Amino acid sequence: MRKTKKIAAALAVATLLGGAITSAAYAEDAPFPTDKQCGKVKPTDAVTKGWCAAVIRSKGNCLACHDIQTPRFPKDLVGPGNIAPPLVAMKSRFPDKAKLRAQIWDATVANPETSMIPFGRHKVLTEEEIDNIVEFLLTI
Repeated sequence: MRKTKKIAAALAVATLLGGAITSAAYAEDAPFPTDKQCGKVKPTDAVTKGWCAAVIRSKGNCLACHDIQTPRFPKDLVGPGNIAPPLVAMKSRFPDKAKLRAQIWDATVANPETSMIPFGRHKVLTEEEIDNIVEFLLTI
């Protein structure tokens, strides 16, 4: 309850100071914003930006295919997909950050038969959005 009040207070202060949301507003244990909230608030930290790029339907839409295992998953967000591998233990699965980034940029290089969209090659995501998604994924 207190954490919720602190987050709400931080959001109110951010709104009063020009509408920008600060990274302090999204404490490490606070739930990520929902896809709808991502479109309204502008997070400043790379991890939250990466989460937003991953879940917004017009961007990564990772939840359409993947189950994302994070304790910060918002309770009111539509459930994850199950046709692709779950996104768990990403740091141990991709100890080389560049390989994870390459997988998002164009998964067909590693697996020509994949059904994953080549997000970078097809310019679905910007280079910055891909970098932010990588930062987010390495936290889970």
